Amino acid sequence: MLKQNAGYVMLDDTYTKSSRLLQIRSLKQLILGSFFVALVPLFTLLWQSQSDLAKLNDAIVKQTQFFVETAGTMRNLESMARDIERLMRQHFVLPNATLKQLNDDTLTLFQQELEPFCQQLSDSDACGKLHRNLIQLGNYPSMTDKLVLDAHLASFTQAINALSDDVKATVNQRVSEQQSFMSALQQKQAWSTAALTLVSLILILFAAKLITKPVNKLKNIIAAIADNQNELPVKSSSGPRELVAVEKDLYLLHKRIQQLEKVRTALLRHASHELKTPLASFKEGCALLAEEMVGQLNKQQKEVVNLLQASTNRLNLLIEKLLDYNALLQQAEPSFEQIDTQQIINECLTQNGLALKQSLCTVETDIADDCQLIVSDAELFRRILDNLISNAVAHGTEATAIYIKLHQAMGDYVLDVANHGNEISADDRKNIFEPFKRGLLTRNDRVIGAGLGLSIVSDCARLLGGAVSIVDVKYASVCFRIKLPLRDES
Repeated sequence: MLKQNAGYVMLDDTYTKSSRLLQIRSLKQLILGSFFVALVPLFTLLWQSQSDLAKLNDAIVKQTQFFVETAGTMRNLESMARDIERLMRQHFVLPNATLKQLNDDTLTLFQQELEPFCQQLSDSDACGKLHRNLIQLGNYPSMTDKLVLDAHLASFTQAINALSDDVKATVNQRVSEQQSFMSALQQKQAWSTAALTLVSLILILFAAKLITKPVNKLKNIIAAIADNQNELPVKSSSGPRELVAVEKDLYLLHKRIQQLEKVRTALLRHASHELKTPLASFKEGCALLAEEMVGQLNKQQKEVVNLLQASTNRLNLLIEKLLDYNALLQQAEPSFEQIDTQQIINECLTQNGLALKQSLCTVETDIADDCQLIVSDAELFRRILDNLISNAVAHGTEATAIYIKLHQAMGDYVLDVANHGNEISADDRKNIFEPFKRGLLTRNDRVIGAGLGLSIVSDCARLLGGAVSIVDVKYASVCFRIKLPLRDES
């Protein structure tokens, strides 16, 4: 039993070592191996073509040799047949031993030439007839009647002519067989070429997949890092060492980015909370000074207090945006449920009612019937609307309309928030959704924004599985379009 187990262990070690030898260790090895595998069918096709050409050459040589030998033998037999007829007629007219010996030798030579020739013509009836005629002509010395001799010689000549016809038929049959062989060989070559070309194409596609698979995985990892995903694809256990090394570096980079993201989130959270308490005291002090609770202020002092209040309000807005952005970063997964879009829109309009009233802007809503109730995350959807409405009020032309439209198109919910005003330049469109990026246009409220509103819109849309973009529409100067995938309650 111990010996048997030891044998199994040795076999397992041998299999493991063989598997390691067969593993692809480098990108160069993968490319060269794939190239070699793809060339195997082509080399097979070349070898088969050479083999078929050799067979065809042998067949042509054999057939040519047969045709030459057959034609030569037939000419010799016809010549000897004429000699036999001439000698027999001479012997009949003037019998003597010399003519008899010469005629007997010619008959013997004719029979010797005819035997192997008839073996090549296996289905020839003329050969049997010639053999019978030769037996009859062998008794020519005893023939005394010229009519009998003429009859035997005529039958002999007829048999020679029949043999010539059989030779022609055999030659034609051989030519036909050779043509059929060449056609079959050509057809076989065509099918082999098609089959091996297809196999080669399949191997090329398979090799290309082997090469592109690790590259595509690197692209997926990079895309996951770019999308700030917490989980990356499973690490590769095998593959070209260069690409495995790059993949390893990407995992280290992702880990480092996550660490920095945690540090940034913690910094934003602590800084925002630590600033709110002194800011509240500072804001309350400015309010007391503005209301002259601690004494009457002159004109210059009032200007300073107003400046302090404006700066305090801006700092308070910045902190609120930072807290909102920090809360968004901490939200890992959205909570999908059925929400009333009209109700959320009304709540956002109420929240921004003072700003809308000050800018004299009106709001026109157009909610499709199939979008009154949708499945989404209520808080994320509210943040999208709130920030877009706030942006439209801040950057839109006063005393104009703000448009809010929601409908379905191509399997998506499409939310458009548009306003009149200055158009967004192509340069600003490239990075306007990045954090802390502000456009060059001045806000209507004269407040310098934090540059987080549109970034929050983009992140909320991404968490909901959608995206935000700037589109051109005829009814407004600026239109932000959010596309969210359709979902059911399940």
